[in-house]
Amino acid sequence: MSSSRTGTLPQPVVLLTPAEVAGRLRVDPKTLRRWALEYGLPCVKTLGGHRRYRETDVDAIARGEYRKGKARR
Repeated sequence: MSSSRTGTLPQPVVLLTPAEVAGRLRVDPKTLRRWALEYGLPCVKTLGGHRRYRETDVDAIARGEYRKGKARR
């Protein structure tokens, strides 16, 4: 069933910069980049090649619910 049929709109995806994520998780931005490379932390790359992280993934990490490559649900 599509969201237009139910009358609800899909939630927008909130993307965070590496500095924002590092601040939330209290780690160095370089650690965050390493996690993305080593553990498959998903990120979106902008047209300029900068990484952005989904807020839902970051929240899962903060709660300890993240497993390599995806958040536990």
